[in-house]
Amino acid sequence: MKNVRWWVMVGAVSWAACGGPGAGTTGTPAPAAAGGLTQKPYASLAQVMRALPFTSANIIFDAQSNDPGAPAKEGSGDGSATSRFSSIYKGWPLVEQSALALSETANLMLIPGRLCENGKPVPLDREDFRKGIEGLIEAGKAAYAAAQSKSQDKVVEVTDKVTEACANCHMVYRDKPEGKERCIP
Repeated sequence: MKNVRWWVMVGAVSWAACGGPGAGTTGTPAPAAAGGLTQKPYASLAQVMRALPFTSANIIFDAQSNDPGAPAKEGSGDGSATSRFSSIYKGWPLVEQSALALSETANLMLIPGRLCENGKPVPLDREDFRKGIEGLIEAGKAAYAAAQSKSQDKVVEVTDKVTEACANCHMVYRDKPEGKERCIP
C-alpha cells in the first residue's frame, strides 16, 4: 500500500508540475519570470551537451534497431533510481521526449554567458555556430514527427538529420586534435 501511495503522489506532483494535460503546447510565449528570476547558465556547453542531446540522440538512434513499441522485457528490479523510474517513460513516448529535448537544447545553448569547456564564451556571434543550433532544432522536430508516427522506418530516415546536425557543429567546435582548445575554432 505504501508503494501505491508513493506512485500516486509522484503522478499527481508530476501532473501538477507540468500544468496538466496539454500544458506548454499552445505556442504562446511564456510570461516573464516572477520574483526577479533571470536566465543564466549553470553548466558549461560541454556539460549541457553530454547531459541532454547526447543521451537523447542515443535513444533516437537506439529506436532504429530496437522497436520502442515492443513489449518491455522484465528487468532486474534492483531498486535503484534508474530501475525504479525506467518504467515511467518508455517506448515511443521516450523517443518523442528525446526528440523534443534535442530542439529544447538549442534554447539552452543560446543563454548568454555560457562557457565552452575551455572557459571561453560560447561563440553565439558566429554564423556557423548559429546554423548548427538551427540544425539541432530542425533535427529534433523531424525526429519528433517520426517518433509520433511510431514507425521505426521513419526513425531510420530521420537519424541522418540528427547525425548531420551533430556533426556540423562537432567538426568545427568539438573534434579538435588532442591538446587543441575546443569550442572556439
